[in-house]
Amino acid sequence: MKLNWAERWVVNNPLRVLQQRIQIRRLKGMMPLKPGSIALEVGCGRGKGAGIALKEFPLSRILGMDLDIGMVRKAQAKLSAQQQRISLLVGDVTFIPVTTGSVDAVFGFGVLHHVVDWRTALGEIARVLKPGGAYFFEELYPALYQNFITRHILLHPAEDRFTGQELREALAGAGLSLKDATELKKLGILGVAVKEI
Repeated sequence: MKLNWAERWVVNNPLRVLQQRIQIRRLKGMMPLKPGSIALEVGCGRGKGAGIALKEFPLSRILGMDLDIGMVRKAQAKLSAQQQRISLLVGDVTFIPVTTGSVDAVFGFGVLHHVVDWRTALGEIARVLKPGGAYFFEELYPALYQNFITRHILLHPAEDRFTGQELREALAGAGLSLKDATELKKLGILGVAVKEI
């Protein structure tokens, strides 16, 4: 699902960039990556998360993917100086156009709660990860985005939304073991899940 005007404003403001810097540093503390790792960021938007991940993790390369071609074009413009280490493409997280078992890490910042078939998306994330690879994620729960005010401003699927327990069960069902997480029970979670070997 593409973002509407209000969500674009939320994800493209300087406070969101600061938040992502803090989150990526926290994720790095949860699980460092080996030098030379290859990563994928799903829902990359204008590429700020990919750029920060390149600075914080010892990545040799990162692939940024978004459903919205307009956001991918913005990412190309913003990340042109790092084009040797970043590739960008338009794609759907429920059908990731990446070879099975080809990436060491997948980053997803507030992506799954926008996806109608989020369980299929988790399966795709697990599919593209190498055994032992890590899924670094930030996710929001319905209490935060389906309340009286936000459901009239923000655009999210209304059916089959996940809570923390449902997300944990779906991660396990996809072969991803939750290694570490920081959770605000009704609001969201920041965590790392590892693909089982």
